[in-house]
Amino acid sequence: EEFPHLPIHVHTHDTAGTGVASMIACAKAGADAVDAASDAMSGTTSQPSLGALVASTSGTDLDTGLDLNRISAVNEYWEECRGIYAPFESGQKTGSADVYIHEMPGGQYTNLLFQSTQLGLTGQWSSVKKAYAAANRLLGDIIKVTPSSKVTGDLAQFLVANNLTEEEVIEKAETLSFPKSVVEYFQGYLGIPPFGFPEPLRSRVIQGQTIEGTNGLSMFAGRPGADLAPFDFESNRQILEEKWGPASGKKDHTYKIRDLDVTSHAMYPGVFDEYMEHLSEYGKLSYLDTRTFLEGMQVGQELNVELEPGKQLVIKLIGVSTPDKEGIVNLQFELNGQPRMAHVKDKSTGPASAARPKALKGVEGSVGAPMPGVVLETKVSKGDKVKIGDPLVSLSAMKMETMVAAPVDGIVGRVVVTAGDQIEPGDLIVEIEE
Repeated sequence: EEFPHLPIHVHTHDTAGTGVASMIACAKAGADAVDAASDAMSGTTSQPSLGALVASTSGTDLDTGLDLNRISAVNEYWEECRGIYAPFESGQKTGSADVYIHEMPGGQYTNLLFQSTQLGLTGQWSSVKKAYAAANRLLGDIIKVTPSSKVTGDLAQFLVANNLTEEEVIEKAETLSFPKSVVEYFQGYLGIPPFGFPEPLRSRVIQGQTIEGTNGLSMFAGRPGADLAPFDFESNRQILEEKWGPASGKKDHTYKIRDLDVTSHAMYPGVFDEYMEHLSEYGKLSYLDTRTFLEGMQVGQELNVELEPGKQLVIKLIGVSTPDKEGIVNLQFELNGQPRMAHVKDKSTGPASAARPKALKGVEGSVGAPMPGVVLETKVSKGDKVKIGDPLVSLSAMKMETMVAAPVDGIVGRVVVTAGDQIEPGDLIVEIEE
């Protein structure tokens, strides 16, 4: 009523199973448009059913004017398509009304379910959901959309993995190695929440932290961009060309850097570099059909791949060996009728890794990994002097990066891990002599 010319467009997920009723209520309240999904793709953490909305409002003042028979015909196509993406289904079978308790966005629900499993929290999904509500309270009961929902999810998994309560987080905040996203949230990277940051948690989390690219700031006081230097697009382009383009001097780096690449790297440098590494190793995969890309080829299957008009490859998979002791698989195939062989690392197998020493409980200088993941970088060496909060090791797992910080002052006795190591929670990473 206050802004009669402003269209109101409502979007929701159907996690609790009330999506259709909610959208009809929104329409009655004056919404101009609501989102829905084709029946085969609707429900649970997707949008409410389009067919149900059309049928239930037919003949009323809210009649959509859509033909249910035509909608059903389109839905048949999406039923077929859904089968192609079956390997990526989350396993969620029904709605869940506890979304009203934990307030997890539907778009994050299934992603976090999968992420938690990969982080070794299998069987603890109910604990993760409860921890999500606790994390939300610790963060100040924030509006949860990307990327603030990711911050909440990262903190929730951190709580479960380390068996922490809300009270313990506040009490031990100065010595805990929080996920990077949580630290940056309290530094104001996402802006200032409507109700401000919760204290004393914020001050304890960012104690000793500085923001890269600023003049020693520990936190932003307003809009983050206002305190950052203007981005040098041309300089960044040159860096990318020297790293990934012909200027790198590497045979497989022939990629021409586009404006899109420069802006992508500016926003998501890590993701862009990962994509370029994949592109350099495997080339463009857009030539493959969706099913082959997602599921791979079956023995005996023949595949036609068109690289450009008039240039076609005929690939037939002949045989796949069992992995050897190093996890290498031999693939026999024909390329345009010619026999070929490739050797591929099966990442699901391989040599058993030696058991790693565990951090000693109750010994502050014995620093263990707070989460499972891969070591990105070690920040210290044997003999270095460190203070509480100094960075020791950078870890990454399932899009969640964590900087393990020194819990005590002292001298580094030894660094147990190196970049690329796969570690589990509690594995010893650094020893500090107090």
